[in-house]
Amino acid sequence: MRLSRRGLLRAGLAGTAATALGGLASGCAVPTGSTGRNMVLWYWSGGLSDTVVKNAKARYDSSVSLDAIQIGGQYRSKLITTITGRAHIPDIAGLKGEDMAAYLPNADQFIDLRTLGAEKYKDQYLSWKWDQGIADDGTMVGFPIDCGPVAHFYQYDVFQKAGLPYEPADVSRELNTWENFFAAGEQLKKRLPGTMLLTDVNSVFENVVQQGSKRYVDKDRHFIGDQEHVRHAWALAVEAKRRGIVSDLVNGTPDQLSAKQDGKLPSELGASWAAFDIKNGVPKTKGRYRVADMPVRPANNGGSFLSITKACREPEQAFRIITWMLNARNQAQGYVDAGLFPSTPASYDLKQMQEPDAFFGGQVTTDIFGPAAQKIAVAYNSPFDVALGQPIKDEIKNVGVLGKDPKKAWSDAMSKCRRIAKHLGVSY
Repeated sequence: MRLSRRGLLRAGLAGTAATALGGLASGCAVPTGSTGRNMVLWYWSGGLSDTVVKNAKARYDSSVSLDAIQIGGQYRSKLITTITGRAHIPDIAGLKGEDMAAYLPNADQFIDLRTLGAEKYKDQYLSWKWDQGIADDGTMVGFPIDCGPVAHFYQYDVFQKAGLPYEPADVSRELNTWENFFAAGEQLKKRLPGTMLLTDVNSVFENVVQQGSKRYVDKDRHFIGDQEHVRHAWALAVEAKRRGIVSDLVNGTPDQLSAKQDGKLPSELGASWAAFDIKNGVPKTKGRYRVADMPVRPANNGGSFLSITKACREPEQAFRIITWMLNARNQAQGYVDAGLFPSTPASYDLKQMQEPDAFFGGQVTTDIFGPAAQKIAVAYNSPFDVALGQPIKDEIKNVGVLGKDPKKAWSDAMSKCRRIAKHLGVSY
């Protein structure tokens, strides 16, 4: 079975941020790479459009032999190991968005893309996405591939039967606050017994955090996961559990897919790439789903970058390849091929992005995701966010799945965070 985009995102999270930072040794001599004529590109399955990769190889064939290699397994670990070993390093390397915070402190292992003229392309990309590829010292490590604006996927017919708004514009307008969203979940359950609005409380917690401009550790290496923005997300997740609008199913399991198929789980908050998960996971629901705005404001989940390593002997040529592969037209192709939502707003009006989607009842879903992508809040992503966010995510899951007392769960999460913060040298 094809690994979902959600699965691909989670696959890059093994190990702590500290381990990742330790892997990229600063001050190394420039490692042995390819010649300018033979250029190697590393990425992962679904990380780039196969069509665009094929066309890039053909387009630059007269000047470079581009060997594009899909790396399986733990991509980040393999890239770090290769860079540390100073041999067989790719010239161009994909960097998963959720791993960028670990790469940025080691910017000296990559070419600063500003030295190659990146700034002249800046206005063509989403500003928040552009900034995510830049280290604290201003070095530009990553050139934007895609992003993952989050929206509300729901089943039109089920919402209609429950007496809820069911046209996308009405759902966006009337379920525009978390209170209205939760109230809709209560009505859904009352009118159609056994029907739940969301799979789990984590989708509330994580999306509320992602809606804001703060995460778990700030630029001064101080833990902020105990502050109001996280407490608010926690409280909303607990409220979703209290009001009985979340299921006890595990995301991605056969039972969850069956519930979606049967209309018992007709709603979810997901990134643009989740559309492909729904199509692959429950193909018989074709025509039943629609997409609307998520409550309050959009969040982002996913999205990656291309970088040029210090091993590259012809960085100017590599940069020409990157900027062509990631222009607006090719990013639109990436969405068609692999569900990679463009980080180039000019893509949104192109024909490929404006095709009505029969699976979603003929809706042009770009009309939801495009504006959402342009409203994402800019947030600082620390290398320690993964390690210090995980205990909180684990404990809110315990509240949702095991029924753990929320106060006890919060206390346990903070205790774990204190121990991890001390180990990582993060002030608490």
